[in-house]
Amino acid sequence: MKSMTGYGRGECAAKGAHITVELNTVNRKQAEVSLGIPPELESIESELRDMILASVSRGRVNGRVALQHTGASRAVSNAVNEGQARAYRRELVKLAKSLKMPDNLSLETLLRLPGVLEPSEPTLDSKAFRAPAKRALGQALEALQAMREKEGANLGRDLAKRLAGLRRVAKRVARRAPAVLKQHRERLIERLNNANVETPGADDERLLREMVYYTDRMDITEELTRLDSHFSQVEQCLRVTQPVGRKLDFLAQEMFREINTIGSKANDGVISGEVVTLKTELEKIREQVQNVE
Repeated sequence: MKSMTGYGRGECAAKGAHITVELNTVNRKQAEVSLGIPPELESIESELRDMILASVSRGRVNGRVALQHTGASRAVSNAVNEGQARAYRRELVKLAKSLKMPDNLSLETLLRLPGVLEPSEPTLDSKAFRAPAKRALGQALEALQAMREKEGANLGRDLAKRLAGLRRVAKRVARRAPAVLKQHRERLIERLNNANVETPGADDERLLREMVYYTDRMDITEELTRLDSHFSQVEQCLRVTQPVGRKLDFLAQEMFREINTIGSKANDGVISGEVVTLKTELEKIREQVQNVE
């Protein structure tokens, strides 16, 4: 089991550049990726996103990729502004004639004049950074998953503890259920006595029919059986390594339905109190499940 929250960092130096990748994840029902990436790596952005989505199945991933040039990969070239050079040449020729000076302007001197030589951005091959970027991302994902697994283990222990508490309460409800039928029979006879109606015998058909009807309407055996099945499935989820967040979310909803039905059918003060306890603990489980991948 893994948590959906975590942080990971990776870095790689190669081909005159230093690449750093930082990832952090937060809760989301689906997998989402938000990736900040420098222009030099835009052509491989989809590959990096695919790597992230192959590793993270649930949660929002916020990532930042930084590329720092160390020299060789950022060699700057210069371009000659020919128009500017011609303009300088024309004006200097006019000035030389006006001052009756020799026109001995050299090319070297002309190139030193402002605006003649203009630095140009280098043309970088993003393929040269593909492997280093992937290595840095791989390191970040490995660190991210290690943190998510550690947090997931803590979540698993908490869920197991709360699930054990739900089982204990459900067992108390199961033990209480037979007594509810007996109490209903006693209350029915008491009401008949209070109404000065002849008390029926234990084998009286009318009493038996009423008890059968009540038993059928108030029986919570099926709900308790399904609830126990859900408990077992949750326990199985806690033992596996693959993503189980969506399944746990579904099971929590199903457990709530069964508990709610038990509360509405039982018609007993003691069981109603236990149902409140079940709902309270289950709500805490549902909150924790929202953090599971």
